[in-house]
Amino acid sequence: MTSTPATPVDERHLSADLAMDAVTLRVGDLELMSSYYADALALAPIEETARTGGEIHRVLGRGDVPFVRLVSTPGLPVPGRGEAGLFHTAFLFEDEASLAGTLLRAAQDPRSRFAGSGDHLVSEAFYFADPEGNGIELYRDRPREEWTWTDGQVAMDTLYLDPNAYLEQHLTEATVGEPGALPGIVGHVHLQVGDVQAARAFYIDALGFEVTVGSHPGALFAAAGGYHHHVAMNSWNSRGAGPRATSLGLADVAITVPGREDLDALVARARAAALPLADDGRAVRLTDPWGTPVTVSLPGTSAEQVLAR
Repeated sequence: MTSTPATPVDERHLSADLAMDAVTLRVGDLELMSSYYADALALAPIEETARTGGEIHRVLGRGDVPFVRLVSTPGLPVPGRGEAGLFHTAFLFEDEASLAGTLLRAAQDPRSRFAGSGDHLVSEAFYFADPEGNGIELYRDRPREEWTWTDGQVAMDTLYLDPNAYLEQHLTEATVGEPGALPGIVGHVHLQVGDVQAARAFYIDALGFEVTVGSHPGALFAAAGGYHHHVAMNSWNSRGAGPRATSLGLADVAITVPGREDLDALVARARAAALPLADDGRAVRLTDPWGTPVTVSLPGTSAEQVLAR
């Protein structure tokens, strides 16, 4: 009996089987933010750790899937609108009913700030900001066979999408009553950067994502495995922004890859680009040009194991 050979690792690109992990946020009011994500997004606590000095790390998600990691850091400044950092974390749901149930919860929470909606051809999305100003996208994907690709780039747009009509059409009794019982994941992370070409050098050339939309002014979308985007970078509000000071908001972008061979390929790309990195065998940690840590780890590496490195 012969074994099936392993799929060769693409030395230039991240694995098609990667997954986006929970985004880590520094928060000023841990209880307020925890209750917001629990109430508005129907998330439940998964893990909590107290660190030396009283710092608390709290993970919330659905089932055993982490959505967000909150790190209590009261006293830090709020980042300015024009600084590099988080544009939004995008939570992906399986279907219209699952999305509608969470959309209703978020819209009914008085602490939510509704920021718009859009039919993006590949997906349908609704946007909010949490009580400390972190952007949130709630979305569902259209079937991949409905996406249109031309010369390696996927067609995306922003067409009108009426949130009230969406709720009327797709809400069900089950999703209204127990939206937290329905699965979801972190689908993508959208960042504010100071320069899109510098973002390309880091996220595409070194990290290993592939460009999926490069024609939008001031923005770049990228993914692995033919997805529409796992990461996006824009300079719409932050053009020319320099490295971030320590502040509330984005603390870490996390990605999971299948095997150590994927980490080895990443290390080789990063070293070829002369990028500093930390590698402990199960996770590789880099920092983008604006000071945002990016952690690429193996499956089963817990939030606290990554954050403690």
